[in-house]
Amino acid sequence: MGKTAQIVINLEPNLEEFVRDEVKRGSFASDSEYIENILRERYEDDRMRQERELADALTVGHEDIKAGRFMPLDEAFAKLRAELGRTNCALNENRDF
Repeated sequence: MGKTAQIVINLEPNLEEFVRDEVKRGSFASDSEYIENILRERYEDDRMRQERELADALTVGHEDIKAGRFMPLDEAFAKLRAELGRTNCALNENRDF
């Protein structure tokens, strides 16, 4: 484990008892270790969810390209400008990406 920071939390009595019981069962050395483990699991689950969402979006985009559902970038910007009703905005600038 790398560098750590200390955070103080307040728990309702029933949650405090639950955490202490989990530690007493012997799976964790301390209250802090138990709570850190739960947070790490939640963090990792969230990261995996975000990765799945990104992979799904990339798959949809790739399938759209294969099916011909795309347009050149200058056309897309022109469409955006028209939809926004703007003629003088940052989308008008010719930029090399």
